[in-house]
Amino acid sequence: MPTNSRVSARIGAIAESATLAVDAKAKALKAAGRPVIGFGAGEPDFPTPDYIVEAAVAACREPRWHRYTPAGGLPELKEAVAAKTYRDSGLAVKPSHVLITNGGKQALYNAFAALLDPGDEVLLPAPYWTTYPESIALAGGRPVAVPTSPESGYRATIDQLEAARTPSTKALVFVSPSNPTGAVYSPEDVAEIGRWAVHHGLWVVTDEIYEHLVYGDAEFSSMPVEVPDLAERCIVVNGVAKTYAMTGWRVGWMIGPADIVKAATNLQSHATSNVANVSQVAALAAVSGDLVAVEQMRVAFDRRRRRIVKLLSEIPGVLCPEPEGAFYVYPSVEDLLGREFRGQRPATSAELAALILDEVEVAVVPGEAFGTPGFLRLSYALGDADLEEGVGRLATLLGEAG
Repeated sequence: MPTNSRVSARIGAIAESATLAVDAKAKALKAAGRPVIGFGAGEPDFPTPDYIVEAAVAACREPRWHRYTPAGGLPELKEAVAAKTYRDSGLAVKPSHVLITNGGKQALYNAFAALLDPGDEVLLPAPYWTTYPESIALAGGRPVAVPTSPESGYRATIDQLEAARTPSTKALVFVSPSNPTGAVYSPEDVAEIGRWAVHHGLWVVTDEIYEHLVYGDAEFSSMPVEVPDLAERCIVVNGVAKTYAMTGWRVGWMIGPADIVKAATNLQSHATSNVANVSQVAALAAVSGDLVAVEQMRVAFDRRRRRIVKLLSEIPGVLCPEPEGAFYVYPSVEDLLGREFRGQRPATSAELAALILDEVEVAVVPGEAFGTPGFLRLSYALGDADLEEGVGRLATLLGEAG
């Protein structure tokens, strides 16, 4: 039955990206002259390495890159992604099983669109990145949250996954290192979950975008490497954004079985055609090069990680587990909700985040965005001085809890 809405119900149901909304508000305030410090954006504060930029500059001058190229990606980039994947995770794939996409988000959308039929359920350990449930729902699927806790290191267990599984379950989203928590599963846990998925005939969509950002004794491991029997029912999503400080270049990829990649390529040919050629050439330089710049960024993130955990843990009422990967902390602020701050009593983490921005001009993302109210996500991918100042402002405000 027709409605009066000018926007379709399918598109109208999509929630705004909370992380991008917080980042946009912080940047707008900063542009207006406010001394806002933003912990909202999930992007490195480093510039893209020079050798990658120079490859893009040279590509701009080559007429062949001014024209359409194959919708599924430049053949040479697909070959380089296959080689990089084997180098970094040990997963051997054919270039024909790679689809180059407009960032990791399009890779995820393509994957779910190719996999899901209406009513299919997808297990989604929570906290989860804001885009996963929206992409699943757009593809006709139903996201099923599997809550985790700080006590478990924000890692889902087999028992939790099994309790959430139904006859309608089609797939599991698996992310390690995790956004927003920084949780990293051990190789043994990765293998156990992979074997469980194989046993029940489930697909796994595994997001490996933070593979190089692990700290301390934590170790990244790729599920289809740990469980080779999963390969024909596994889609790996990755990209250059986080590893090479290339969030704005918009190059990602999905790796999967030939039939799924073919279907997703067909979808992309109608949706966007090829990813911008200059960005693809830049990505080719990135994945073909060494990891020296990547390691330099990882060392800086590790230093900031330890510092922000120490500072947040000193604030009464804040419980901050130490992340093992990515560049986020995900502290619990449940003990602060309902308490008085400068005449206000925030009852939710969303209200607390709004209060923090209004009162001390620090932008954080509330846990509601990640399916777990009562928490805040802070990215430590920002300069050391801003990190110190921003957490200092937080400590001042939260220390006034009445």
